[in-house]
Amino acid sequence: MNTRNLPYFFKELGYYVPAIVATFAVLIAVFLADTQKRRLEQEYLRSFTTEQLGLLRSRLEGNLLGNIKLVQGLVSTFETEPNMLPARFADLASRIFREDNQLRSLAIAPDLVVSRVYPLQGNEASLGLDYRKNERQRAAAMQVMEQNRLIVTGPVELVQGGRGVIARYPIHTGTENAFFGIASAVINLDKLLESSGFKSDLPVAVSMSSLSKDGGEAQKFFQTDAAVDVEPVVMSIDIGHEVWVMSASPLQGWGQPSHQFSLFRVGLALLAVVIVVPMFWVGYLMKDRNRHILILQDREDQLETISQRLQLALDASKVGVWEYDCATKALSWDARMRTLYDVAPEQRICRYDDWRNALHPQDLEHAEQVFAKAVEAEEPYITDFRVVGQDGSIRHIRAHGMTYRSSSGAKRIVGANWDVTEDVRLQEELLQAKLTAEAQNRALEDARLVLEHNSLHDALTGLPNRRFLDHQLALAGANHDTLPLSLLHIDLDRFKDINDTLGHAAGDEVLRQVASVLRAHVPPEDFIARIGGDEFVLLSRRDPPKANFPLLSAQLVEAISQPMTVAGHDCRIGASVGLAIRYNCDETPEQSLVNADIALYEAKRRGRNRVEAFNGELRLRTVEVKRLSDDILRGLERGEFRPFFQPQFDAETFEIAGVEALARWEHPTRGFVAPDVFLPIAESLNIVARIDETILDQALFQAMRWESQGLAIPCVSVNVSCQRLRDEQLISKLKAMNIRPGSLTFELLESISFDTADERLKQAIVEIKALGIDIELDDFGTGHASIISLLELSPRRLKIDRRLVQPLLESTAQQSLVRSIIDIGKVRGIETVAEGVETLAHAEQLRRLGCHVLQGYAFAKPMTADEFVAFAKTRQWMPERERLYR
Repeated sequence: MNTRNLPYFFKELGYYVPAIVATFAVLIAVFLADTQKRRLEQEYLRSFTTEQLGLLRSRLEGNLLGNIKLVQGLVSTFETEPNMLPARFADLASRIFREDNQLRSLAIAPDLVVSRVYPLQGNEASLGLDYRKNERQRAAAMQVMEQNRLIVTGPVELVQGGRGVIARYPIHTGTENAFFGIASAVINLDKLLESSGFKSDLPVAVSMSSLSKDGGEAQKFFQTDAAVDVEPVVMSIDIGHEVWVMSASPLQGWGQPSHQFSLFRVGLALLAVVIVVPMFWVGYLMKDRNRHILILQDREDQLETISQRLQLALDASKVGVWEYDCATKALSWDARMRTLYDVAPEQRICRYDDWRNALHPQDLEHAEQVFAKAVEAEEPYITDFRVVGQDGSIRHIRAHGMTYRSSSGAKRIVGANWDVTEDVRLQEELLQAKLTAEAQNRALEDARLVLEHNSLHDALTGLPNRRFLDHQLALAGANHDTLPLSLLHIDLDRFKDINDTLGHAAGDEVLRQVASVLRAHVPPEDFIARIGGDEFVLLSRRDPPKANFPLLSAQLVEAISQPMTVAGHDCRIGASVGLAIRYNCDETPEQSLVNADIALYEAKRRGRNRVEAFNGELRLRTVEVKRLSDDILRGLERGEFRPFFQPQFDAETFEIAGVEALARWEHPTRGFVAPDVFLPIAESLNIVARIDETILDQALFQAMRWESQGLAIPCVSVNVSCQRLRDEQLISKLKAMNIRPGSLTFELLESISFDTADERLKQAIVEIKALGIDIELDDFGTGHASIISLLELSPRRLKIDRRLVQPLLESTAQQSLVRSIIDIGKVRGIETVAEGVETLAHAEQLRRLGCHVLQGYAFAKPMTADEFVAFAKTRQWMPERERLYR
């Protein structure tokens, strides 16, 4: 060996060390890559096989679980409705079978006996099947009942043909979740496998076997055309009673050739030739250099982004940034700060005085104090102040700052200012709006108080009204108040006359003066209210013996009865007062007011202008009136009102000239009740017209009956009240009766004031006469009728009141009066009827005076229809006639 050349040899060799190393490295890499490639091929085949098998398993499990969940929903519904009708079960099951599933049939077995099957067609034999007696079904059914859980069994060969999977569900019902039975769902295994992707042309070879958990050999129930190779990929599905084992391998086995492997080796060889170590080294260096360049660029981009975001935030918020050097008093402002303080752009340096000179004179001292304190204490600087612009405009500025020290130790403060003028103006507007709203609320409250006062007081008199009185009564009845309660119900007498003669304005003035009288005489602690047109109520909680309410009531009556000057006229009215006092809580305040009203009614009944106190007698009378009122209404419904007939006789021939139908009430317990007892109550109930109608119908019926029996009665008289005359249906009803003219007479009470009768009442009388119904004026000489009204009505008859007839024999003056009435009738062509003829002497005297018709007990009393027929046919009155003419 040439040793001189050795150093050079090693030096040359050193140049190739990287290439040699790279060559060995490439060779090793190629070898390892080849080995790794073979291993990856095997792993790829296994991974691909695993993926395909896993996909099949997922689909199969998903479809199987989907079918189970569908049935589970129906089972849950059945648990809540154990008595579900077959129709509803079929409807719910049909909805499930309409879904995309592999269900074949569904059965419900309460107490392990099948009672419901869907679909029923083809499964009729399953109805009534007892699982406990069926060898094939007993074990699985008992297992479901014992384990109390869902159990899936399969595959099984179905009796109907084909293979299936059976899912059995326990059913629990009731609040105690008691075992009810089982539900069995048959899933078509072939459809299940097909829908899950198990086909003969799969990309891998697959087989599937079922292995019972109770032991035994595995049963294969699926196999692709290609057989499964050794060491297959194995997966299992636990379906409950069995485990399905799935095996898979590539179609051509694990050793199948790869067309890409040769190309891979060629590529490795080319790579080994092309790649050299210096190239890798240069690439590495370049990569490292580029990496550092990219890092620097990323940092620059991040800095630029942050700067842009900060500037955007400042621009959007219109915030100006400043910094102040406490030592040099140099003030650094950005462009926004210069705009806020109207600093000219050409002024490059700003000083503390620039800020100070811009401050509003009123804020100068306070702003400097706050700034100096923040600098000295090195605490946050937060304040608001105003600045004055070059044009004199005023801006509101909000300032925030923070003191810090630089690296050199210099104290500085950095902060931000922004214009809050709009915010301040908005706050001022909101404050003004708040003040305005508060003023409006106060005005509304005042208006509410006025409205509340008006709602509780009478607008005419200023006294409390009925609503206020009800409120006071409610307070008196609350919390079992034990204080005495005294009520005076005051009603004005003859007040209607004031309204009718002087007008309503005068009536209003009378009410105002009455209210003044009441205020003057009623103590302030008492409550006085106007509750109606001319009605007032006094409510007092004072001690009744000390207050002496009877005396106070009498004083009020006397004071109200004093003359009043109204519209230049001296007016006199009166007052009736009803007094009721409640000493305990046995009755409500409202009932006490009713008692006072009852006492007021008694005062008016006894002649008005007086005081009556409520007592036990009035209470009993009120109860009696209430009872009679109910009986009258009930009697109308039951037909207890009947006509009694009193004949009327011709004064010359003593033949029957007519009959008067008199209303009688046949009470079920009291017997016949006279009209003077029930008529006043009927008038208060406003049902007199109904009684009149009932009597008229019955009287006309009896007249027709008498005529059919050969008894001709010239005329039937029936009393008609004012209420009946005002009935809008009266004329139409009379027209519908087809009454023969002259056969019916309406007796009008002369107590009706015909002088003041309204036009409708007069028109009704005219229309009645037009129908051929005669008008008879009853009780003439004792009522309101005048000669003028007699001329206007032109009645067919006048009935002389019994009070004028009875003293006829003893008084010549009375005879002259009766003669005058008869003469008036003769002049006008009006017949006269004398009622209340009690003796034959009265009859003779009336005949001599010229009276046309006689009626009274001297000839006949009022009688029933049948009694009148017998009386008329036997002519029982004729002996009286003979004695009269003897």
